[in-house]
Amino acid sequence: MSLLITNECIACDACRDECPNCAIEEADPIYIIDPDVCTECVGYYDEPSCIMICPVECIISDPDNIEIMAELKLKFEQMSSEQ
Repeated sequence: MSLLITNECIACDACRDECPNCAIEEADPIYIIDPDVCTECVGYYDEPSCIMICPVECIISDPDNIEIMAELKLKFEQMSSEQ
């Protein structure tokens, strides 16, 4: 499943710089994660880098965008082949 930034976001910019897929965008007043681009760092890291770097722990699994590991891997492979 892709990730979601909650209202506790302080817009510190740390997560955006860490995202290998550029799935995190600045919005007003908090950042947002594009579920079509987020792979939860599958193919890059063992754990989502945005969760690891977030100082306020405001990044959670998005219940509206549930994906299994196979789907995340496929999304990563498709995005990698487009680059």
